[in-house]
Amino acid sequence: MKRKWHAIAAAFILSAVLIATGSAVIHKPLPKPEPVMPPRIRLNERLENGMSEIPSLAGLDRKVRAFMGKWQLNGVSLAVMRNDSLLYAKGYGWADKENGTQMTPGHILRMASVSKLLTAAGIMVLQDRDSLCIKDKVFGPEGILDDPFYSSLIKDCNFNEVTIEHLLRHQAGFWRDPLFSSLDVMAQLGLDCPPDEEDFCRVVLNRPLRFMPGTSQKYSNFGYLLLSKVIEKVSGKPYAQFMQEDVLNPAGCFDMHIAGNYYQDKRPNEVRYYTHEGDGKYIEDYSGNGNIVERCYGGNNIPVLSGAGAWCGSPSELARFVASIDGHPGIPDIISQESVALMTEYFDTETFSLGWNDTNPSKGWSRTGTFSGTSALVRHYPDGECWILITNTSTWRGPGLARYTEALFQSCRDEHGAALPSRDMFCGFAE
Repeated sequence: MKRKWHAIAAAFILSAVLIATGSAVIHKPLPKPEPVMPPRIRLNERLENGMSEIPSLAGLDRKVRAFMGKWQLNGVSLAVMRNDSLLYAKGYGWADKENGTQMTPGHILRMASVSKLLTAAGIMVLQDRDSLCIKDKVFGPEGILDDPFYSSLIKDCNFNEVTIEHLLRHQAGFWRDPLFSSLDVMAQLGLDCPPDEEDFCRVVLNRPLRFMPGTSQKYSNFGYLLLSKVIEKVSGKPYAQFMQEDVLNPAGCFDMHIAGNYYQDKRPNEVRYYTHEGDGKYIEDYSGNGNIVERCYGGNNIPVLSGAGAWCGSPSELARFVASIDGHPGIPDIISQESVALMTEYFDTETFSLGWNDTNPSKGWSRTGTFSGTSALVRHYPDGECWILITNTSTWRGPGLARYTEALFQSCRDEHGAALPSRDMFCGFAE
């Protein structure tokens, strides 16, 4: 009987303790869960050409090699994804001909203006966090870039009407796009060193706008440089750091980097770049040091392009990135369904989509990138298939090469699409 009363007493005491302290325990907010990160599977270290040496796709290989021969391309890298599964990844030709290095799917290449797609996704990540809205003003008292530096330059009050969306859609109305004109800017500003981001702002923001923001469009690399500055201001991080930590790594992309200017700046798994013989192959170094350089190695200051065109990566990781912003369920998206819809909303042939060049529902989504030494095309089709090709050689066609690359994609899809293997090389490795 004593034991029974002892047990009752113990229970009573325990209940009293819980009543006295339990409210703090029960009502204490649970810690915010850490974001779910994909396994750190480094695709570029795992993928090999042999994984896509498939006899039934020999015809596809012949088409790619014929394309390379026609356009005198030293090397290309191709990735094919279907419904967020990586089916095919292969390098063709030379990554570095002089050193006898063959192209593999693990090599990274400059992607030029495909970088804008990454930057646009970074903006959408911040919007999903309620850190900004694409309708927010960029300049002026209500603007994100309200720093005295910007306000001291701007004389045209119409700049105060520029929104983030205008920058994304190339509708801000800037008169100049000087990012590929370093020597001209040096001469205009009387500089004895290469212009930096602030110098480019000085030659653009102190002039009137070409048109009222939102009433027309003119492709602008400078606009995406400003978006990089918006990302820095809102996130509190340098642009590249924010993109890698908050956008690319969550998407499963661990080997994308801001590219360098010269061959000696390249990363160990980065390709060598080539330009064709002829007028314009050699040019004065962008820095104004008087040296004559091959245009793809010193013709432009690539890091200063920032979110407009400075990224390099592999087509396979770029496919992984597209899978993270496409709304398909195979790979979790890093942006909301609402943001996917905003990025891919289609108006007409005269209106740029957000980050994408075009998102015509009947044709799919496309993003191109071109400058000296590289050409890139991302084509996401309505049936869920995505083809990505990047070259390490520029051609006399310049941006026009994308049209022929797209024709190559369509021919390969028509004749060899059924032979693509049913597999997913995104998750085919044990960590």
